[in-house]
Amino acid sequence: MARVVLSGNLKQFTGGETEFDLEADTVRKLFRALGERYPTLAPHLEEGVAVAIDGQIYQDAWLEEIQPDSEVHIVPQIAGG
Repeated sequence: MARVVLSGNLKQFTGGETEFDLEADTVRKLFRALGERYPTLAPHLEEGVAVAIDGQIYQDAWLEEIQPDSEVHIVPQIAGG
């Protein structure tokens, strides 16, 4: 199972939990699994987050593959001006 780490304010939607072991082979499936476990988190995953898989940062990463031993970091995007 992949190790998933949430950063920033996303933990407020998971009751303070920030690390999970989840089975998913794509980012889309990972987001679906997180959204099923934490329904209030789902909209925030859909509106834009940055995803790092094994140290490689992706944006719009829906179809990126996740290996069973991957570490995935999910970070809310920061709006700039």
